[in-house]
Amino acid sequence: MKSRTLSFNRRRFIFTTSTAIAGIGMAGLPVPKVRAAEQEHPLSPNDRPAVALIGCGGRGKADARQSKAFCDIVALCDVDAHRLADAKKEWPGADPYSDFREVIDRDDIDAIICGTQDHWHALITIAAMRSGKDVYCEKPLTLTIEEGQHVVRVSGETKQIVQTGSQQRSDRRFRHACELVRNGRVGKLKTVTSYLPKGPRQGPFFESEIPEGLDWDMWLGPRAMTPYVKEKCLGTFRYWYDYSGGTMTDWGAHHNDIALWGIGLKGPSTIEGKPLVEMIPGGYPAASEYEVHYTYANGVTHICRSISNRDPGGSPTGPDKDQRGHGVLFEGTDGWIFVTRGSIEASDPDLLTTPLPGSAEKLYVSDSHHGNFFDCMRTREQPIANAEVGHRSASVCHLGVIAIRTGWKLDWDPERQLITNNRAANGWLKRPMRAPWNFDSA
Repeated sequence: MKSRTLSFNRRRFIFTTSTAIAGIGMAGLPVPKVRAAEQEHPLSPNDRPAVALIGCGGRGKADARQSKAFCDIVALCDVDAHRLADAKKEWPGADPYSDFREVIDRDDIDAIICGTQDHWHALITIAAMRSGKDVYCEKPLTLTIEEGQHVVRVSGETKQIVQTGSQQRSDRRFRHACELVRNGRVGKLKTVTSYLPKGPRQGPFFESEIPEGLDWDMWLGPRAMTPYVKEKCLGTFRYWYDYSGGTMTDWGAHHNDIALWGIGLKGPSTIEGKPLVEMIPGGYPAASEYEVHYTYANGVTHICRSISNRDPGGSPTGPDKDQRGHGVLFEGTDGWIFVTRGSIEASDPDLLTTPLPGSAEKLYVSDSHHGNFFDCMRTREQPIANAEVGHRSASVCHLGVIAIRTGWKLDWDPERQLITNNRAANGWLKRPMRAPWNFDSA
């Protein structure tokens, strides 16, 4: 990691009392607009940024724990009073909040960790950036492609640091695999297969009383008001299209991200997908089993398949089928490389061990995803999974979800970020937001 002794520049903004910032509605509280020049806020080697955790579930708390070597957690926020109280036990000195806008309003906080459900990621990230705070946001960075465009735009406008929690980019095995592929170690890359875990196929589920201590209206936020169903909360929110995209966006934000890193382009040119099983009426709506085919402008085919860890699947030329499980398989004219968490293997072990020449293309090196974020808070350099990276990788997943749900073949222009063969399909790139939550047109 780079030296932590470098100065830390943070953009602080004067607050106004308007009800919308340039990019997000924040009804009910003062909100920030860019009206002041940057102020210098240097950090000495012993200074530690003040950080707020918004979303105190398991993933959020894990991020806060992994960040404690670099910062002080000074505020906690959750719409579930029980989760907030549980987090307070771990960080007793942190101030508790039930409304993230009160955290955003604090000028003494340098950064936030956003560990909420997916449908809140973009709004909270943008609000934090507009208030002069850097953001570590869990993956997927967004719920829709339009949200990602807003996040990237505001990141560029404010110059705030955004790190997406796709931590496999900070794993040496995934970086090594992508670097080898990008430098032709498997020959001409032909096919990339990302194997994702199957989702649950359960239901039907039924509404029940809202638990004491849960602000259901705030939990829903920009999504439509709906009766409380306990399976929509906690970890199983991922299997509801209103709040996430199933394992396609949950694990796809990891493995499809690595596929995109290895391919080296902004996105695919065509997308075709389908569900492989029918979901149970009244149960989880996000497809449990699916297959999506992407093609890229350089001729590479990318297949994204849901499998169980014991499902053989894949190419007969790939690694041991009984041991593989989910991960990413790169296949070229001269061999293959398979990488997953904890292991990397190849058709010929020499593919992995023979050094690349000095002229080889080198990829961004990060050996600590959280450490990289805090380093970049000081240097103001872009982190390894910045807003553009998080948006582009999430877009691959979102396009896959659209193809699965509609059955349409999509022609995608990665530069203009538009579906070019079906005007109606572009309506799927965004979703309506429940008032008062919205993105401003500015």
